[in-house]
Amino acid sequence: MKDVTIYTSETCHFCHLAKEFFEKHNIKFTEKNISKDKEAMMELRQKGFTGVPLIIVGDETIYGFDQEKLEKALGL
Repeated sequence: MKDVTIYTSETCHFCHLAKEFFEKHNIKFTEKNISKDKEAMMELRQKGFTGVPLIIVGDETIYGFDQEKLEKALGL
């Protein structure tokens, strides 16, 4: 299984949907909450993004909650 990392914030509705998607499919993920973690915010900006969710599956970056792209990236 590919490593999955998701950059989130407390008030992001689509972040919650993405996490629910991962949990539904029993996919382990690392969450980096930019609301609580300044280092995570810096990482997000270094990647060229300012909004969340930003989801990294292996070497693929998916901006926003796009279920079709996630399913393809995860081989579901």
